[in-house]
Amino acid sequence: MRLVFAGTPETALPALTALLGSSHEVAAVVTRPDGRSGRGRRLSASPVASLAAEAGVEVLKPAKARDPEFLDRLREIAPDCCPVVAYGALLPREALDIPRHGWVNLHFSLLPAWRGAAPVQRAILHGDDVTGAATFEIEEGLDTGPVYGVLTEPILPTDTTGDLLGRLAVAGASLLLDTMNGIEAGVLEPRPQSTEGVSHAAKLTPEDGHVDWKSPAQHVDRLVRACTPAPGAWTNFRDTRVKLGPVRPVPEADQLSPGELHAGKNEVLVGTATHPVALGEVQPQGKRTMAAADWARGVNPIGKDALH
Repeated sequence: MRLVFAGTPETALPALTALLGSSHEVAAVVTRPDGRSGRGRRLSASPVASLAAEAGVEVLKPAKARDPEFLDRLREIAPDCCPVVAYGALLPREALDIPRHGWVNLHFSLLPAWRGAAPVQRAILHGDDVTGAATFEIEEGLDTGPVYGVLTEPILPTDTTGDLLGRLAVAGASLLLDTMNGIEAGVLEPRPQSTEGVSHAAKLTPEDGHVDWKSPAQHVDRLVRACTPAPGAWTNFRDTRVKLGPVRPVPEADQLSPGELHAGKNEVLVGTATHPVALGEVQPQGKRTMAAADWARGVNPIGKDALH
């Protein structure tokens, strides 16, 4: 089939790579406009745009998917289908109607669970044991379209969002390619989503990453893993923000008050509403990432010093 791929971040690269190496023709990609990133805030192309350019594929970067120039170009390309992975913008009806087989999204959840922008983060935060990926036909509702195929993936006790999303991106690439093959062969028909088990995955904001040490250790652990690598979990120490890497619950440790620090030679414990957690890597504001024990030796927590 003649395809136009839509995607933006690194998460979309395994799927685009799989399609570029397949029997299908990737005639163009659609991605978000160049954005500023890094310490210098330099303008840079998205990972998908960069890969497409390396492959010699036309790159479309509409400010909005309803822009007349973009819609006209899409009609000129005349794709049979538009596979999508983390494009990051809503698609209007005018765009949805152009490809004869529609737009097919690879979504990282077992729909109808966790419809929305942050399905992997929310699954970890909620304490789900299993998640997965689904390919579905995009319609105007939020991730409500009929499903072509699914795969499942266990959530490991130490999984961060980055870990789990990395595995799902690779496994999901094969699922998306299989879906394209099935549509081309005429052997796949999408099935409506169940009306039961619907949940929504709102995007996690930087403020959501602020750890409340009055929460149980299990929740603190999940929150930090869900916010890693983005938007980042953090706490305050002496009125200065400290970014936190994944923590480790230590149920056998002596009880500490919420936020109370106990700095040992090789381990830094913090109290929660239940048992303490051991800090992993930390990054004080404006400084490099370091082991928690190294950080503690530098700040020398004493007396009433606590995280909050």
